[in-house]
Amino acid sequence: MSRIGKNPIPIPDGVKVSVNGSSVSVEGPKGKLSMEVHPDIKVEVNEAEKVVKVSRPTDRSHHRALHGTTAALIRNMVKGVSEGFTVVLELHGLGYRASMKGNNLELNLGKSHPDVYPVPEGIKIEVKGNEIHVSGIDKQKVGQVAAEIRALRKPEPYKGKGIRYKGEVLKLKPGKAAGKK
Repeated sequence: MSRIGKNPIPIPDGVKVSVNGSSVSVEGPKGKLSMEVHPDIKVEVNEAEKVVKVSRPTDRSHHRALHGTTAALIRNMVKGVSEGFTVVLELHGLGYRASMKGNNLELNLGKSHPDVYPVPEGIKIEVKGNEIHVSGIDKQKVGQVAAEIRALRKPEPYKGKGIRYKGEVLKLKPGKAAGKK
């Protein structure tokens, strides 16, 4: 049995989960999400216990993989519509700045021109000092937007300048002077 898939998914107050054939939709205070489930995987909503249960037909490897993945995706949907997801990025570097201009994130990252990142629908970006807060209800979309922003200037390995996730630890390389005696 999948350790992730066998656990029932609790439904918090204010969240409504509905299953229509192979489509699962979750609606909550922050918004609505839906996804298509593989036809072999069975999703049941128990209104009395306020839980969602995911089951599989056999113990074959692809069914086991789908079981855990489907349960994790539904768990993320429930958390997204009730609490939301946030990823914090930090700017490190002299003169590195970020600001919101309308629906675009403008980043000055030591280049001759500012990088302009259009904010996708369903994502909210806030700039607080040298931090960029990316938030939304879809975990995959929030992570993808944060990764795209980070890719505009990845942290370089010698001084650590660039955009990094909050709490990310870099192992800096020694410069060429460090090897001489």
